[in-house]
Amino acid sequence: MIFSLFGGKDKADNLPKERGPLGIALGGAIEIDTLALEADAAGTNPGMALPAGGNFIVVAYGEARLDGETILSRYYDEDDRLLQALSSTGKPGDAIKDISLYSAWDSVVPADRSEWNRWAGPAGLIGQPSYDADGIVFQRYWGEGAGRAELVEFVEEIDDGERLRSIHQTCMLYARPLGRTQEMLLINIERDIAERASREGGSVAFLLGYGLSPGDVRRV
Repeated sequence: MIFSLFGGKDKADNLPKERGPLGIALGGAIEIDTLALEADAAGTNPGMALPAGGNFIVVAYGEARLDGETILSRYYDEDDRLLQALSSTGKPGDAIKDISLYSAWDSVVPADRSEWNRWAGPAGLIGQPSYDADGIVFQRYWGEGAGRAELVEFVEEIDDGERLRSIHQTCMLYARPLGRTQEMLLINIERDIAERASREGGSVAFLLGYGLSPGDVRRV
């Protein structure tokens, strides 16, 4: 009744929805401090310029359940970057287990099925113990053993404020030492489930990322 009398309920309904453990709405800003990363990587040669700190404006949000105890939350900006957080529930205020910042590095569009098999087939490049990216060698971060590891698959629900898409992700993570930190290479194939196409994915995307501390990231 009180909400009805004073319009409180309508105002609450009109508030932007807070997304993920950081509680950021679409259009909201995240301040990222990269000073610690820059110090840890000082004197090294990263694959591309280290990500700049400052405001990260969220234009889309994605979420996926990895297992019974972990929710993957991804905040996207207009510069092809994503801030990725792992938590138990994915709800605002949830404790963050791991957080990292990725930037688009490169992409490949396989021309046919044989090309797709070269990348993601049973003996494909993605999932091998190491990956040579034009002379920069990364070691596989997920999976054990000397042979090719199975790729990680999950469905990410991505909302950009205009539409909600279900994206099937097939990926593998690699890493290499970079001073006192690690440079991570995420090789990813995305397929929009709503598109009834016979293709395995639109492209093979390569993203470079670096781990951050939860204290390096805050809601503005």
